[in-house]
Amino acid sequence: MKKVMLIDCCVRGVHSRTLMLAHRWLAEQERDSQVEHLRLYQLNLAPLSAQEVEQRKDTALGEQFAQADEIVVAAPYWDLSFPSILKVYLEHICIAGTTFHYVEDQAVGLCRAKRLVYVSTAGGYVGQRHLGEEYVQTLCQTLFGIPDFVGIRCEGLDLPGNDPEQLVAMVRFG
Repeated sequence: MKKVMLIDCCVRGVHSRTLMLAHRWLAEQERDSQVEHLRLYQLNLAPLSAQEVEQRKDTALGEQFAQADEIVVAAPYWDLSFPSILKVYLEHICIAGTTFHYVEDQAVGLCRAKRLVYVSTAGGYVGQRHLGEEYVQTLCQTLFGIPDFVGIRCEGLDLPGNDPEQLVAMVRFG
């Protein structure tokens, strides 16, 4: 059975349109999978202190991430990127020897996942540059060694005249 990790940084919880879209993806794509739902807002994560950056002794989150067969990130579009809790989480899992290591002067990923799916919704239109999506894709492909990246977006949800539920329901995967 495939182990899928859902990284949820949706502050609105079950009312989040991003999380609803991520659950739709999981229901349609992951038939024979065990989904582990990690709710970042319940973890009491804080930015790393100078001492924590040097030591990185708490590797539980990094090990959990590295052992997933597939990763789905549910991240609403905020301030041209994603909620800050996701950045804090990513800082906690960037652990040399757990999620990556160095071979000579190159970082080599140690993560088992072959695919990361980034699900995002936005009240307006993002356009060509979704900086949060680009950041997560670059981090996963160059540091964690996760080769396949899928971006799923639903935009314009809060614009006058648009029906957000209908727009989310119209998103097709594939």
